Amino acid sequence: MQYPEPIAKLIDSYMKLPGIGEKTATRLAFFTLDMPQDEVDEFAQDLHDAKTKLHFCSICGNITDQDPCVICSDPSRDQTRILVVEQPKDIMALERMNEYHGLYHVLHGVLSPTTGKGPEDINIKSLLTRLQQHTEVKEVIIATNATPEGESTAMYLARLIKPAGIKVTRLAYGLAVGSDIEYADAMTLIKAVEGRQEM
Repeated sequence: MQYPEPIAKLIDSYMKLPGIGEKTATRLAFFTLDMPQDEVDEFAQDLHDAKTKLHFCSICGNITDQDPCVICSDPSRDQTRILVVEQPKDIMALERMNEYHGLYHVLHGVLSPTTGKGPEDINIKSLLTRLQQHTEVKEVIIATNATPEGESTAMYLARLIKPAGIKVTRLAYGLAVGSDIEYADAMTLIKAVEGRQEM
């Protein structure tokens, strides 16, 4: 049986989300149809607002609705440390543990020769500029994921940053190899930050 076009298109839209197959997309589409109209309107508005009102912080690259973001504009943060992550969602995971109070920098990816992603394709240049302009930075903590691409990106960054006399550390291997920071529990993240090692 073929679904009417509006619901078929809704199912197709849900299937564009990561990890959503046809069965789950169908279930979500029918759930959406059963929602009160005002909730559907609010949901649609939230999607629209997230796409149109958010942008990247001009300093760190985090997702924000103001520029600079709340972390970069907070004078109480430790200005001597920058923690480098792959994606904005990694910042959220690290902030949840409430143990790190320095600044961040988002790369928006990692080096990946297999997919043709080089240094010019991720947010490295602005990090180097930032380090040149802010001599108060004494440590860069590299928190890329424990994957081959994350490791090669960490090594590449360390080679670029260390000649400037800035201490470069890597999160300790409290994180399982092949895992993502986003899914780590708070204790694992705390131990990883506490046990970071100089590169």
